[in-house]
Amino acid sequence: MRRRLVLASLLGLAAPAFADVTIDGRIDPAEWSGARHIVDFRQTQPMTGKPGTQPTEAWVLSTPKGLAVAIRVVQSSDIPRSRQQSRRDESALVDRVNVMVDFDADGRVGYDFEIKSQGGVADEVITNESDFSYDWDGRWDHAVSEDADGYTVEVLIPWYIAPMRKPGGDTRTIGLYIDRVIGSTGERMAWPAVSFDRGRFLSSFQRVELPAYTQSLFAVTPYVVGKVEHGHGGASFEEGADILWKPNGQTQLTATINPDFGQVESDDLVVNFSPEETFFTDKRPFFTENQGIFDFSLLNDYSQLVYTRRVGGASDDGHGAADISAAVKVNGSVGSTSYGILTAQEKGDAGRSFGALRLSQNAGTQTFGMLATHVSHPYLDRDANVLGIDHRWQPTEAFTITSNVVGSKIDQPQAKSSGLAATSVAFWEMNDVWSQQWLGMFFGKRLDIDDFGYLPRNDMTYLHYEVRRRVTGLPADSAYTSHLWRYRISALDNTEGVTVHRRFRVQRDSHRRDGGEELWRLDAFSAAYDDLLTRGHNNLHTPPTARLTYERERPRVGRWGWEAEGFVMGNQLTGYHRLSYYFKFTPTYFITDAFSVFAGASYEWDPNWLIWQHDNLVGVFDGRTVGLDSGLNWNLGNKQELRVKLQTLAVGATLRQRLEVTPTGGTVASNEPVDDLGVANLGFQIRYRYEIAPLSNLYVVYNRGGYVDDTNDDVSSQFRHGFSLKDVNEGLVKVAYRLEF
Repeated sequence: MRRRLVLASLLGLAAPAFADVTIDGRIDPAEWSGARHIVDFRQTQPMTGKPGTQPTEAWVLSTPKGLAVAIRVVQSSDIPRSRQQSRRDESALVDRVNVMVDFDADGRVGYDFEIKSQGGVADEVITNESDFSYDWDGRWDHAVSEDADGYTVEVLIPWYIAPMRKPGGDTRTIGLYIDRVIGSTGERMAWPAVSFDRGRFLSSFQRVELPAYTQSLFAVTPYVVGKVEHGHGGASFEEGADILWKPNGQTQLTATINPDFGQVESDDLVVNFSPEETFFTDKRPFFTENQGIFDFSLLNDYSQLVYTRRVGGASDDGHGAADISAAVKVNGSVGSTSYGILTAQEKGDAGRSFGALRLSQNAGTQTFGMLATHVSHPYLDRDANVLGIDHRWQPTEAFTITSNVVGSKIDQPQAKSSGLAATSVAFWEMNDVWSQQWLGMFFGKRLDIDDFGYLPRNDMTYLHYEVRRRVTGLPADSAYTSHLWRYRISALDNTEGVTVHRRFRVQRDSHRRDGGEELWRLDAFSAAYDDLLTRGHNNLHTPPTARLTYERERPRVGRWGWEAEGFVMGNQLTGYHRLSYYFKFTPTYFITDAFSVFAGASYEWDPNWLIWQHDNLVGVFDGRTVGLDSGLNWNLGNKQELRVKLQTLAVGATLRQRLEVTPTGGTVASNEPVDDLGVANLGFQIRYRYEIAPLSNLYVVYNRGGYVDDTNDDVSSQFRHGFSLKDVNEGLVKVAYRLEF
């Protein structure tokens, strides 16, 4: 403690002459002279606002090479320290610090730089106040050193890492947030004392005025991929490059030529017979680089106007995934207006053309924005245009209103259409305990944004009202440190006035004293109609039902950590008669701090499972789904990792009834043939990554997997069958090296 106070005194008394900062994890008073010194870290998890139980200090300095931040963390000997190694972007419940920056201080886009006590890192983009995306990887420097009293982190974030507005003079105002988390208890101490589970987070960052600097950058990342496909054509080679040019602080251009769009990242397995499309995130570097400007959410689940997985998705001619010739993106600002331009072109006669233009104007307590997209489908003779206008108003520190209006227009022979949508959400943070939210949506029946965007469903009007209550100050012998209760009532109708649901929800999000997290949620539904099951034919009347959901994550204690999730619910045909259930348990065993194995198993029983066949015909199945999610992670230092991932899903669905949905919503027996159903699905990957230099990597990957569905309803047989699938059976080596000029 004495050493820490002496260090703080030296930093405070040192002359303000500038010295280069060496990022080595050791705070040199001469290097950090003139830095802003921050000591007022307060508890935000639990959200008490009290001074943190462990001393934390930070220093912030603007340098020509970037924004430099140093953090000194003290952790008493009676609090266990995390020794667990983690791979990049792993969401591990360990000792860590976060530096979050909004370079324009307007609450639109932020960047999170997370450093674990053992040197692992993660970086995220923050949009819509508190939506975090791990998909982005930035180029920044960090170092960590550890001693008997705690650990020290130094970070240097280059000014070229993101486009930012031109400063008005010699200084720049940024939004800044810094926190530290104790992995074994879950306690979070932050400056300023704001929390991301509130309605306003990003826009509540502390405004900090710093000397203004700018950096230019020209970087080229060429890549080459060598691939061997067993049984599918032998060896092949691909090459291409990503280009990044930032001539000044206000403009940034990224481009990709013959991009590599896949192979080294694997999606989780999904078996989906519902009418709603499965959403997948995007890890492709070109699309994650400064993509936050294009965030335009319809404020409904994952809905958005730019869903980059469309580019290079299934080809219009049905011949697999489309190849991409090139793509270009320009981000920047003129005065207080930010802009983004994105265009991509696929190869071949069936290749689609994608374009997007984003504008955002900050005006004090209000922000106005526009996003226009265009997609041309030459194979389908289809042009799709979407225009969205969004607005955010913060009339007081406690009240926020976010709204948008969207229109779509489709030009296609015999399929012309146009549609509208509007959404508005208001959030009132009444005090530290209570808050309220009101949300209203209208999505027209002919709204169509899916050529470039993602929308689970259109044809709806939706309202909900939610009250939140935060509970802190729990007894010392309680297993919990805090609860956040949410009470919501909601109503959803389609645009023809058909009741799709009336729901009451109560949810409790809890932080536990062991550093883990827990969720309970109860959803109770009244009788209503399912208007999507038959894909536009008759609506099915559904009885009252309910769903109880549980999730739990416990961080590592000793050698073990684990996650669990599950639900129990009624069904659409008989309500509470014949309940369905699902559970998944994933234990992780740490052989060493760097080497762990996990083996997750899941089981789902789905009686009266309704699967659409055609027209108004549905099959009623007793469905069983068995899943395996296992693998190992070996972190060989912070530059190498070996990951093995094995996932398999097996479905066995035995036919009980064949039903025809009537115009009144009832059902009658049908004599049309419907078969039993079985599915086997496999995804297996071995991946080695070596970081040659920042954002320069060598990958050695083996992929194997496949999907098959048939009439075999024996789930154990399908489970065994999954391990023999070889629709994909390939090995590849990828080298990407970033050259900076």
